[in-house]
Amino acid sequence: MGIVFFSSILVLPLFFRVLVFCQEPNTDEYFVSDFFQKMGIASSDGNNFSGPVCLWEGVTCDHENVVGLVASGLGLSGLIPDTTIGKLEYLEYLDLSNNNITGLPSDFWSLGSLKSLNLSSNQLSQTLPSNIGNFGLLETLDLSSNNFSGGIPDAFGSLLSLQVLKLNLNGFESNIPSGITNCQSLVSIDVSSNELIGTLPNGFFAAFPKLKSLNIAGNGIQGRDLDFEGIGSTSVTYLNISRNSFQGPVIGVFQEPLEVIDLSQNQFQGHISQVNFSSSFNWSNLVYLDLSENQLSGELFSNLSEAQNLKHLNLAYNRFSAQPFPEISMLFGLEYLNLSGTKLIGPIPSEISELTSLETLDLSQNQLVSHIPLISTKNLQILDVSYNNLSGSIPTSLLDRLPLMEMFNFSYNNLSLCASGFSPETIQEAFFGSVNSCPIAANPDLFRRKPHQDNGFKLALALTVSLVCLLVGLLFLAFGCRRKTRMWAVKQTSYKEEQILSGPFSFQTDSTTWVADVKLATSVPVVVFEKPLLNCTFADLLSATSHFDRGTLLAEGRFGPVYRGFLPGGIHVAVKVLVHGSTMTDQEAARELEYLGRIKHPNLVPLTGYCLAGEQRIALYDYMENGNLQNLLHDLPLGVQTTEDWTTDTWEEDDNNGIQNVGSEGLLTTWRFRHKIALGTARALAFLHHGCSPPIIHRDVKASSVYLDCNLEPRLSDFGLAKIFGNGLEDEITRGSPGYVPPEFLRPETGSPKIPTPKSDVYGFGVILFELITGKKPVEDDYPDEKEANLVSWVRGLVRKNQGSRAIDPKIRGTGSDKQMEEALKIGYLCTADLPSKRPSMQQVVGILKDIESISNQ
Repeated sequence: MGIVFFSSILVLPLFFRVLVFCQEPNTDEYFVSDFFQKMGIASSDGNNFSGPVCLWEGVTCDHENVVGLVASGLGLSGLIPDTTIGKLEYLEYLDLSNNNITGLPSDFWSLGSLKSLNLSSNQLSQTLPSNIGNFGLLETLDLSSNNFSGGIPDAFGSLLSLQVLKLNLNGFESNIPSGITNCQSLVSIDVSSNELIGTLPNGFFAAFPKLKSLNIAGNGIQGRDLDFEGIGSTSVTYLNISRNSFQGPVIGVFQEPLEVIDLSQNQFQGHISQVNFSSSFNWSNLVYLDLSENQLSGELFSNLSEAQNLKHLNLAYNRFSAQPFPEISMLFGLEYLNLSGTKLIGPIPSEISELTSLETLDLSQNQLVSHIPLISTKNLQILDVSYNNLSGSIPTSLLDRLPLMEMFNFSYNNLSLCASGFSPETIQEAFFGSVNSCPIAANPDLFRRKPHQDNGFKLALALTVSLVCLLVGLLFLAFGCRRKTRMWAVKQTSYKEEQILSGPFSFQTDSTTWVADVKLATSVPVVVFEKPLLNCTFADLLSATSHFDRGTLLAEGRFGPVYRGFLPGGIHVAVKVLVHGSTMTDQEAARELEYLGRIKHPNLVPLTGYCLAGEQRIALYDYMENGNLQNLLHDLPLGVQTTEDWTTDTWEEDDNNGIQNVGSEGLLTTWRFRHKIALGTARALAFLHHGCSPPIIHRDVKASSVYLDCNLEPRLSDFGLAKIFGNGLEDEITRGSPGYVPPEFLRPETGSPKIPTPKSDVYGFGVILFELITGKKPVEDDYPDEKEANLVSWVRGLVRKNQGSRAIDPKIRGTGSDKQMEEALKIGYLCTADLPSKRPSMQQVVGILKDIESISNQ
C-alpha cells in the first residue's frame, strides 16, 4: 500500500506538468508557451498562462493566430531558442524590451509579417545582420540601449514602410548607409550615442518629406551647413546634431518648421548675425535652442525677443564679441538660460526679474558689473554668476531661497552678504572672494536699566571701558588683516613683486636647458580657456612652479619637462614646456593650441590653456592625481603614489563599475581594471582617428602617455602636440621610445619617407595592451625562454604557439577569466602586425574590447 502511495506522489507532478504543456505541437499556443518555459518564465512567477493562449496577458490574437506579443520587463534572460517565437508566422507586433536577452534565434528573421519590433534595453551585442531587410512590412523598429556593434546594414533600404527608427545607445560604427534614403516614410530617426562617422548621405533631408524628428547626437559625424539643404521641405520640428564634428555657418540650419535645435559641441563657425537676416525662419515656433561650445562669433541674436515660446536657451562658450546683455524681457516662458562665457559686459538688466519660470540661470565667466538685481526665485534651482565683476549686496530674497536650491555659485566677484546661515565649506565653494557683512550683535545687558544710586557714574564708566575695548579691538583687527594680507601675498605673489621679474629666464633639468626669452614676466599672458577673466601671466607660472624648480618637476618626456603648479584661483595644472622649438609663428601656434583645447573626450587629458613665452610654447593640462601608467605599472610598487599619501585610504572593488577605489595593494592588480584602462585608451585613439576632422595622429603612443584621473579613469595625453613642431620632430619620433616604434620605422631602406599614420598609433596601443596583460616592460625585462627579445616578439611568439596564457601577469591571474585575457592578447597580436595594412583600426579595436567587456560583465 505504501509503495502504491509513494508511486502516485512521483507520478502526479509529471501528470500536471503534461497538463500545463499539453498544447498541440506546431501551434502558436505551443510556440509561445515553449518560449516562456525555455526563457525561465512560469505561471508561478505571477504570470497566468492557464487557459487559451489568446487570453494570456500580453498576447493578441486574430482568430487562433498570435499577432501580438508584449513581454516587456518580465526578466527574460539569455539566448532566445529556435522554434519558439520565430515560428509565429502571423506575428505583427513584438515587444521584448527591458529584459536581459543576449541573442536572437536563427529563425527570428523569418517573421515577415512584423510591423512593430521593440527589443530595446536588452543585452544584444552581435552585429546586426542584413536579414533585417526581411521585415519589409516593418513600421516601427526600436533596438535602442543594447550593445550592437559593426555597421548599420545597407539592407535597411528594403524597409520601405518604416516610420520610426531607434538605434540609439549602441556601438554602431562606420557611415550611415545611403540605402536608408529609400525609407521615405520615416517620421522619426534616432541614431544618437553610437560611434558613427563620415557624412550624411547625399540628399538626406530631401529623401524624407514626412520626417519630424532627427537625433544623431554623440557620434563622430562630419559635415557643413550645406548638408541641411532640403530641411525646409520636410516636417522636421526636432533636430539634435550635438557632439559631432559639423563645421561652417549655422544659417543653413535655421529653417521652418523647427521647434527644437541642438547644435552644441560641434565646430560651427561664422558670424551669428547671419541668422538674424534669415527671413525663412519663424522665431515664434522655437522652443529649445542650444548653440553652446562652438566657434560662433559676432553679436547675439537681435531676434530673440520674437521667440516668445522659447523655454531653453544655451549660447555658452563661443567666440562672441563683447556686448551688453541681450534683450530677453519678452521670453516669459524661459526655463533654462545659459550665457556663460559669452563676453557679456555691463549690468544684468532688471527685466530678468520678469522671467518667473526660470529654473536654471548661468551667467558665469563674463564681465558683468554692478549689483545683482532681483531675480524671481519661484522656480529657480540652479544659479551661477561666478567669475564676473559684480558688486554690492546679494538680495535678501535670493539668499533666503539658496538653501532650497540644487546649486548656486557667487564666487570670484566683489559681492557682500551676511553669511551666518551658511557653513564654512559652502562659503569657500560658493562665495569665494565675497565679504561677510553681518552686523556685530549688540550686548542686550548694556541696555537693561538697573536701579542704583550711582547709575550716571556707572553708565559713564561702562561707556568709557567699552570705548577703550572697541579701540583695542580695532587695533587688533587692523593688525590681523594686515598680517593676513601679508600671508596671502606670500602665497600669491603680489603684482608689485612680479613687476621686477625681467628676463630672459633660463631653467635646467637633468636632460635639458630651456630659455624663456621674455623681457617682463607680467607682460606675457597665459590663456586659460574656461576662465578668460583670470588674467594670468608668465609671472603666475613662475610663482606656481617656484620658478620651474626641480622640486615641482613631474617628468621629462619626448616634448620636454612637465611641472606641477597651482594657478591663481586654485587651478591645479600640469605645465608642459615644449622645448624642441617650433616652426610655427606665434599666431599659428596659438591657433593650433586653441583648436586642441576644444577637443574634449572623457578619455583625453584636456588642454586647459597655454602660454607663448618667447620661442617656448607652454601647454597647460588638467593635473592627473594618480600619475601615468608607466609609473604605476613598472616604476612603482603597485598602488604606491608619488605625490600624495594614500596609506589611510580604503579602496574597494565596485560590482557595477569595476574599480571604485584601490588601496596600496590593489591598484592595477585586477584584470577588470586593466581592461578598463585598455578600453578607455582605445576609445581615446578611436576618437582622435575617426571623430576629429582632420584626423589627429598621436605619433607617440606609450604607457607614460596614459594617465589616471581622480576617478581612476584612463586619459590619453600629448595628442596633437607633434604638429606644433612641424616636420622637425618626425626623426625624433622615428628614433622613438624603445619598444613602441613600429617595424616600418626601423627598416633600413632609404628614400622612403617615414610618416606616422593611424596604424602606427595602433601599433603603440598594441604594446600597451601587452604591458597591461603581462605586467612587463616593452624592453629590458625578463622574457622567459627568450634571449635578446622584446615584449612584442616574446608575446607574439607565445600567441602563435597557442601558449598565450604563459604571458599573463601572475598579479592578475585569477581575478578574471584567463580566456578573456588570452583573447585580449590576440587583439594585441593583431595591433602589432608587421605590416600596417594588417592592423585593425582603433574603432575595430574598441568593438572587440567591448565584446570582451560584455563577456566579463555577465
